[in-house]
Amino acid sequence: MRPVRTAARAMLASFFVLDGVRTLTRPEARVEAARPLTDRVTPMLERTDPRLPTDPLTLVRVKAAADVLAGLALATGRFTRPAATVLAAGLVPHTLADKGDREHLLRNLGLLGGLLLAAADTEGRPGLRYRTSHAVDRSQRSVRRAVRTAKREAKIAAASAAAARRLPG
Repeated sequence: MRPVRTAARAMLASFFVLDGVRTLTRPEARVEAARPLTDRVTPMLERTDPRLPTDPLTLVRVKAAADVLAGLALATGRFTRPAATVLAAGLVPHTLADKGDREHLLRNLGLLGGLLLAAADTEGRPGLRYRTSHAVDRSQRSVRRAVRTAKREAKIAAASAAAARRLPG
């Protein structure tokens, strides 16, 4: 499965890397399409931290840079789950902005589905929840074993002390 996962991630990431590079080279083309969304987000950003950029051009550039970096991480197999999560989170507002164009909406929904699969993929290795629960179970078994051993050793020590008291001398 490893070659299939590698190829699938590279194909999925290529869209985001190319689109991000295109947007970084000519961000003005995307500013007008993003303006309705950035106008809604700007007051929230200003309340959160006044130092954050709020102009649409900068926000479009930041999203494009995030798409390129996360796409490269996904394609190279580094931090694949966080990278897929970042790309999916960035795709949601993009999909909402394209809601009038059915073809773009369906394309974005397909990409979002692929990103969700990539974000959930553990490559056959157990996930964090599984590893944590099993580590807890192993720890509890070790503690129970240690308690049984301590009780057994205490009984042996008590029997030895009683036998030693009965010996002459």
